[in-house]
Amino acid sequence: MGGAVSAGEDNDELIDNLKEAQYIRTELVEQAFRAIDRADYYLEEFKDNAYKDLAWKHGNIHLSAPCIYSEVMEALDLQPGLSFLNLGSGTGYLSSMVGLILGPFGVNHGVELHSDVIEYAKQKLDFFIKTSDSFDKFEFCEPSFVTGNCLEISPDCTQYDRVYCGAGVQKEHEDYMKNLLKVGGILVMPLEEKLTKITRIGPSAWETKKILAVSFAPLIQPNHADSGRSRLVHLPPVAVRSLQDLARIAIRGTIKKIIHQETMGKNGNGLKNPPRFKRRRVRRRRMETIVFLDKEVFASRISNPSDDNNNSEDIEDERREEEETKPSELKPDPPVNFLREKVLSLPLPDPLKYYLLYYREK
Repeated sequence: MGGAVSAGEDNDELIDNLKEAQYIRTELVEQAFRAIDRADYYLEEFKDNAYKDLAWKHGNIHLSAPCIYSEVMEALDLQPGLSFLNLGSGTGYLSSMVGLILGPFGVNHGVELHSDVIEYAKQKLDFFIKTSDSFDKFEFCEPSFVTGNCLEISPDCTQYDRVYCGAGVQKEHEDYMKNLLKVGGILVMPLEEKLTKITRIGPSAWETKKILAVSFAPLIQPNHADSGRSRLVHLPPVAVRSLQDLARIAIRGTIKKIIHQETMGKNGNGLKNPPRFKRRRVRRRRMETIVFLDKEVFASRISNPSDDNNNSEDIEDERREEEETKPSELKPDPPVNFLREKVLSLPLPDPLKYYLLYYREK
């Protein structure tokens, strides 16, 4: 699946293309896509294809096409504080983007059949938390992954506000999927070759909307040949945050508000000065006249005594202008992590500072 939009040179250009094609339509979804670089979830030798609108598979590792993830994120109608279940969570790319929107008081669970993919997802999640500047721009709902077949989830599990299944669902499993939802919840899944959005509007009432035609590998059926009985998948319990963790969230939130107020105060409306663009210089051209005389053609140049002087002035003006604009054309400095700088400047013991920064490396 994929190929609906042009490839990008980098993650931002890919997102620009998805926006232009109306796959990304809301600001929250756009922010989440820009915050997490898709290439970070590829193996190094395959990163050249990261910004193409194509699915990627290597062994058990799989990523859907960007246009599919865009439609899924928009259809889920995510909001802070909701609970989310990702069936076939794979690399954790989608779960991490969802976590940026859910915020610190959401629930973010994933079920993945292959244990090696779970390990890969945990490595990518750890890399994002420790190294990405985007982490400090959001309050993150960290995903938790469990190994198992998503068709064997324990019947006593909690229900969720949002559920996504990343494999083709047969009609016989539709009711099973629906029962994972709370009333008012949204389920998005490939059902009979259509990406489908199902909203639970009552205990036994549903609204169904077909989004677009898709082609997904089907769900793998449980195999009970070894033991002869089901291996129930127990989802992580919904944990209550500790008082220490809540204090960290509150402190970080307060610091972000202070940074925002300081930025507003420095820049008036909070916007930085617009970048300076090099003005195109229009050079004056000498005029040439073509004269037709008895089938002969003569080219005549009409000169102005001041032409040579004007031309010299133009060249001098261009040189001066290039020197003036040269600093603005240099490669911009890397973005500053103001939250990190502010925390490190606080009169606090170092262990507490690093706790507030989630022990991040940068």
